[in-house]
Amino acid sequence: MKRVLIVNLGTSTAPTEEGVRAFLGEFLADPMVVDYPRWLWRPILSRILRSRPKKVAELYRSIWTSEGSPLELGTRRLALALAAKVDAEVEAVYRYGSPAVEGRTSGAIVIPLFPQRTSSTTGTIEALLASDAKLVSIPPDDPGYIRAQAELFRTTVGSAAPEHLLVSFHGIPVRYDRAEGGIYRQDCESTFRAFVTELGWPERAATLSFQSRFGPEPWIGPATAKTLARLGSKRSVAVVTPGFLTDGLETIEEIGIRGKETFMESGGQRFVRVPCVGDHPDFVTSLARLVENA
Repeated sequence: MKRVLIVNLGTSTAPTEEGVRAFLGEFLADPMVVDYPRWLWRPILSRILRSRPKKVAELYRSIWTSEGSPLELGTRRLALALAAKVDAEVEAVYRYGSPAVEGRTSGAIVIPLFPQRTSSTTGTIEALLASDAKLVSIPPDDPGYIRAQAELFRTTVGSAAPEHLLVSFHGIPVRYDRAEGGIYRQDCESTFRAFVTELGWPERAATLSFQSRFGPEPWIGPATAKTLARLGSKRSVAVVTPGFLTDGLETIEEIGIRGKETFMESGGQRFVRVPCVGDHPDFVTSLARLVENA
């Protein structure tokens, strides 16, 4: 029987300082995530791992469920939904944390859960592939993925259409995007255009932005937080995060809690966060088709 690995980024195993420190230690130690010279980065990372886990653990506690991490729960549900659609054994694994993708890829079809390509996500997974593994990428404008996100938007906002639509993706440093020939930004723009087209939404009432900035160097923009502050002049806004396929800290807390606070404190009246595609049937059908074609 075929083996399929769907690979998400990963999550802390618990909303505790110890759990967060272990996750951040593995994630931020990857030179494809932070490519500073090791002699420079090691002491900085050591300071981060002393000071940051307490705050991040508090953020995790604000979204943690009785079943655990939302990201882990969503990834597991997606794997189960895909397994019901294909003649294959489907496993949910992670680039960082457990169960890890490393050491499991031999003979497998590997699907990174990142439709927008960059070295710090898809690249780190490609680097671990066994020679007999088959990498399957989710196109940034995949019809099922776009339909699923559009249907979730319509269901979430209901009959009260927002005045403005914000489509937010995870950011990356400007120099990463330049070094990669702008592929990541191009993929984000492809998703953005496909999404607004599927909705029949006027582009003048939609903005593409980038979130989750980290560190002092310039990142691609515009920044989601600053954009939400500027959009406070609008009565209502809906935020969609199609760069994340399962909900987690960056969507539920960063957008749904802090992003909402920024918008409302800037004068906004109605804020709607649209869920990630997760195990939506249209998206699962697209994944199944990708597996069959592989």
